[in-house]
Amino acid sequence: MVRLLAVGCTWPMSETEPTALVVYGHHRADSFTAAVAERAAKRLAGRGYRVDLLDLEREGFDPRNSVADEPDYGNRDKRYSDEVHAHVARVHAADVIVTVFPVWWFGLPALLKGWFDRVWNYGLAYGRSKSPMAGKRMLWIGLAGLPEDDPLSPLVRGFLDGPLRVGVSEYCGVPGAHTLALYDSEGQDLEGEARERHFRELFARAEAAVDTLLDASR
Repeated sequence: MVRLLAVGCTWPMSETEPTALVVYGHHRADSFTAAVAERAAKRLAGRGYRVDLLDLEREGFDPRNSVADEPDYGNRDKRYSDEVHAHVARVHAADVIVTVFPVWWFGLPALLKGWFDRVWNYGLAYGRSKSPMAGKRMLWIGLAGLPEDDPLSPLVRGFLDGPLRVGVSEYCGVPGAHTLALYDSEGQDLEGEARERHFRELFARAEAAVDTLLDASR
């Protein structure tokens, strides 16, 4: 089911409003990942967007490829599985795409990785003379457990700016995608007001990244 948020607006919103797709996948509904995704969705809604909030876990998305997802690659107009086409329709309908995810082993969690593997497929997201993704804008928000001053933190930054911004967004015809790394996403060694302040700051950074993405298109 598509969840449309209309925060601060009269429901239903006009069909002429721009659409934002916020995608996240986490096995826990009470995770910080889910909370950041909700904040991003509400920020977009407050900026006048119709928001399609795609919770891959709750919608039961299967990240595994199937035979139906590997038809004849010599046919550029091939038909993939119904699930793939249902998901890519939501991608194509969006003017803005925001993905929110925990960075696990310096990569995407399997659920979200499988979504890109299955849905962002040949002819659907790339492989055309004119990209089906042309004109869209993207923001990648990665939540990293390690602190920003950790010696390994550059790997998180490199993952966001390399395989995701360039390898996915630009490869699929979405130049200038934005990225945001939220470090210390578990608030390690923080308690009381210091912990609450830390998470308020992370939420604020996520909201600011949404604003920057939208304002950059003006």
